[in-house]
Amino acid sequence: MPRRLPPAMPAAVVFDNDGLLLDTEEAWTRAEEALFARRGRTFTMADKLALIGSARGDAAAKLEVMLDAPGSGFALMDELHELVMEEAREPVNPRPGAVVLIAALQAAGVPMAVASNSPRDFLDLVLAGSGLLEGAGGSPFVATVAGDEVALPKPAPDIYLAACAALGADPAACVAFEDSAPGVAAARAAGIHVTGVPYFAGGQLPEADAIASALDHPSIMSMFAAV
Repeated sequence: MPRRLPPAMPAAVVFDNDGLLLDTEEAWTRAEEALFARRGRTFTMADKLALIGSARGDAAAKLEVMLDAPGSGFALMDELHELVMEEAREPVNPRPGAVVLIAALQAAGVPMAVASNSPRDFLDLVLAGSGLLEGAGGSPFVATVAGDEVALPKPAPDIYLAACAALGADPAACVAFEDSAPGVAAARAAGIHVTGVPYFAGGQLPEADAIASALDHPSIMSMFAAV
């Protein structure tokens, strides 16, 4: 797909959550390691790269293969969910540049939303523990959309379309930020310009319209200079 230029004056911004807005991947990794260890397996970087950004159904299918447990994918996902909810009770830090970019968007009056493949209970827990919702004006986000609230999660566009609808913004006039291939595909399918910010240094997101190393990278901040 050809890359698109960002809108000259973005109407709104939509953030992915896990590994993009918040550093929840550390909690997910600890939970995944525990899940594998219970079965005498070692969770590897290859496993992590395969699972990152995956929706529940996709991750269930992958876990069945990784753990040689055909037909048990959704039971494994339920177990993993319990493990990660425990891990996420500790505060989860924002990713590099997140606080700076959110502050800049608030100052410019650009509305924001969060669009996450994670379920609602996890999304609410980690956002509440991150400190991002505690500003003087309350939450900086007009809306948050979770993966269990739409018909089809990422890489389908449903989550992004729901977020744009909540923002009252045309997707073509918005900008999204993503750290995974399924998320980039979802944003592009919704018609949104998407900048990839890979979680792992040197990560590849070839379908993104642009790539940056952190959310406060000059190439990102300059998008909003005219707002």
